Amino acid sequence: YPVKPVSCISTAMSRRPNRMASLLHGVRGWHTWTVHVPTRTPRTCCELIVQISGVCVVNVTASPEVAAQCAAMGFDFLWIEMEHSPITLETARNMILATRGLKALPFIRVPVNELWTAKRALDIGAIGVVFPFTTTPELAKKAVDSMKYPPLGKRGSGPGLATFRWPAPEGYADFADKNALVIIIIEEKRAVEKIDEILSVPGIDVAFIGPNDLSHSYGYRGKMTPEVEAAMEKVVATAKKHGVAPGRMVPLGDIQQYVKQGYTFFQAPADLAFMAAGARAMLESAGKKPPDLK
Repeated sequence: YPVKPVSCISTAMSRRPNRMASLLHGVRGWHTWTVHVPTRTPRTCCELIVQISGVCVVNVTASPEVAAQCAAMGFDFLWIEMEHSPITLETARNMILATRGLKALPFIRVPVNELWTAKRALDIGAIGVVFPFTTTPELAKKAVDSMKYPPLGKRGSGPGLATFRWPAPEGYADFADKNALVIIIIEEKRAVEKIDEILSVPGIDVAFIGPNDLSHSYGYRGKMTPEVEAAMEKVVATAKKHGVAPGRMVPLGDIQQYVKQGYTFFQAPADLAFMAAGARAMLESAGKKPPDLK
């Protein structure tokens, strides 16, 4: 099937039927919408990301207005960053409400892989949770369990706020069990060593690689060495073997080189990076030299 990259912006499938396909072809909030898909309609969220690919934009700015602008730009997912930003739960809730009727689906990267962090993210309306440092099969199982109501998992019932974002006719619990995305981050050497066991856990939708933390784990302090690149290739190959979408962060510029490497889920730069890039272009056209803030 032809691959069309999917992107997410940070402010962020499964082997079960009717997940992301139902989201992208059904009712989002109060609005109906369609997306261009291959001739064969994907049966699962994972199939959709593998066939079409997705891009998310990362929001680190604690602003519903910025979140709404990002969600309206054409990105597939909105990655609300709660591990490496000062965004609070209350602000994340307002950012999610600001995306109603817009294209991008809201994810939250929680600060730690725990049942209660995922529960709070889901209960304010996130439709996907990104779990950092998912380094063992046990942590992968914990991530999946936290996303499902019993008897499928261990999520507690309290979806009153979530239904404002996802007013599902069939009932929120059934809707969430079918559609909430489980995204785990592989960012340690020992996770690469156990990657086959980790991705054997049923219910993982995306295996997202954190290149910088992975490089630090190998002792290279963020440098992309041949050893780190080989580790990333191993994760991609194992993800494809298990029907899990491989993902990674990408810099400003061409995504196609990463598509060729087998990735189908992409984290675009953060909202502040896009703002800085736009400001830099304007200032340079005026003959000014912006400072390098790296």
